Amino acid sequence: MGVLFGIGAGALAGVLFKQVWKLVGDGDGDAPHATDEERGWGEVLAAAALQGAIFAVVKAAVDRGGAVGVRRLTGRWPE
Repeated sequence: MGVLFGIGAGALAGVLFKQVWKLVGDGDGDAPHATDEERGWGEVLAAAALQGAIFAVVKAAVDRGGAVGVRRLTGRWPE
């Protein structure tokens, strides 16, 4: 179950990042890749930091939700 939730969390985080980047990025909608010669250091590093933050928050939310679900089903907090 954890693997499926992890895959779902990764997909959700990817979608969220793309939507957020459209709002805060330079307007073309695509986040820069680290090797994109046309983009500057600041933009590349900002995109990486934002992506990492979104993935971490989504993962924590999914993990916490899973733990709460296990507790509701079993009465015990998972280890």
